[in-house]
This record gives sequence, structure tokens and C-alpha cells, in this order.
Amino acid sequence: QVQLVESGGGLVQAGGSLRLSCAASGRTFSRNPASWFRQAPGKEREFVAGISASGLSTNYAGSVKGRFTISRDRAKNTVYLQMNNLNPEDTAVYYCAADGTSYGPLRSEASAYDYWGQGTQVTVSS
Repeated sequence: QVQLVESGGGLVQAGGSLRLSCAASGRTFSRNPASWFRQAPGKEREFVAGISASGLSTNYAGSVKGRFTISRDRAKNTVYLQMNNLNPEDTAVYYCAADGTSYGPLRSEASAYDYWGQGTQVTVSS
């Protein structure tokens, strides 16, 4: 089992930046693809960014491409999401997720992920 804990959320003004962290415990998830999703009030959970087990491949939703960067530190068993130039439409609860398949393909469907964190709130004021 992998337990994921997100941190780094908060309140920021439009144009600001935040860095989210997702720390894994229980066992390493360095062999597993990982992604960030977000869910705004009244909306479905949506894919934000994903990273392969090796860290060499990444994928982004069109709405965040060029503003957000996903990365991972395999030694620290942690995945990060650097968010720049935030706007109010980025306000949501952000979730970290890990695919249970070692070295599996990088996927953007929430159903593909076996492990989820509890989420961290990001609020962007205008």
C-alpha cells in the first residue's frame, strides 16, 4: 500500500505561484506513474499533469501547459507541482494520485490511478 500526503496549498493572488508536494509513505512509488488532478466546486475531477516513473515523460492539461511543471524526486519519494501565473480558474482541491502498475503508461484518466491523497486546497483570488 502507498499512502500519499499532499501539502503546499493555500491562498494566493492572481499571478502568484505555489508549489505542491506529494509525499509517499508505506512503500516507494518511484516505479509508478503519478499525476495531479483537481476538483473545483460543482465540477468533476480533472487531470492536471502527470509524470512517468522515470520522470522523463510528462503530460499536461491544455489549461495549465506552460504555467505548471510536474517533477519528482525518486530518492525522496515525492512528486511536485510547481504552479506559476495562477488565475482564479485554478481554484480547486488538488489531489495527488499514483498508478499501481510499476512502469505503466502515463495516463490521464482518474480511473487508472489506484492511490490517492486527501487533497490540498488552492485558492486564487482576483
